[in-house]
Amino acid sequence: MHCGPPDMVCETKIVATEDHEALPGAKKDALLAAAMWPPLPAAPGPAAAPAAPPPAPGPQPRGGAGDAGPPEGRGVHIREFRPAEQEAARRIFYDGIMERIPNTAFRGLRQHPRAQLLYALLAVLCFALTRSLLLTCLVPAGLLGLRYYYSRKVVLAYLDCALHTDMADIEQYYMKPPGSCFWVAVLDGNVVGIVAARAHEADNTVELLRMSVDSRFRGKGIAKALGRKVLEFALVHNYSAVVLGTTAVKVAAHKLYESLGFRHMGSSDHYVLPGMTLSLAERLFFQVRYHRYRLQLREE
Repeated sequence: MHCGPPDMVCETKIVATEDHEALPGAKKDALLAAAMWPPLPAAPGPAAAPAAPPPAPGPQPRGGAGDAGPPEGRGVHIREFRPAEQEAARRIFYDGIMERIPNTAFRGLRQHPRAQLLYALLAVLCFALTRSLLLTCLVPAGLLGLRYYYSRKVVLAYLDCALHTDMADIEQYYMKPPGSCFWVAVLDGNVVGIVAARAHEADNTVELLRMSVDSRFRGKGIAKALGRKVLEFALVHNYSAVVLGTTAVKVAAHKLYESLGFRHMGSSDHYVLPGMTLSLAERLFFQVRYHRYRLQLREE
């Protein structure tokens, strides 16, 4: 199976006003960061120990000074990925994408009125041919079952592509190339969230992708902290904008992106997810809506 470049398909998300101007120049970058990203509330835990003396000057990691954070076990700490965390990152990514199966099959149907109309017509046709209320009532259950089957089929194919491309070797794909990075959220010494950034030099933008948070630790602001890390990375490296694409169905995911300052740039019902075969049955029982978001940091 041919797998193209990884696309953002994340399950996760300050609202940008319509008159919010792009901020040219490094002088306003700090103002932008301060306005957009107020400090997150500290996670509940034991009383903080006295502050340690500042570390000796040294080379900064590619994520900037923001990688310095509280010691593990004292709240959420966002830092760069380490090779030993490969399997933990893959597990969080896998679990997050697997949640898409029921979401796409059932909740996602609300986004596709044509599919709803087709299914209703099939139920009417069944009644017209059989005059059986029992068989007619079984039609919706059968259609939803087919939607679940094809959602699972496509999502598993997509996962196979991802787990054999960039997620197969995070260090090689994200940590070594310039303009790319991968971060993990650590809580009590455990990896509980991930996010990646990949630069597009042609238009001087950074793509946010692979964002996912362990379902046991959601609602703690971890996803927003991960998103801020990517925005800080883009500011530090003088990129003009941060972009992302998502097929997320949950409203909470889109509210997250908007809360970080992203603007919705449009959507498409004709997006081909890696792993799709575009067979007739797949077209009938699997649909996704692809959304594009952009956060302009400065004018070129």
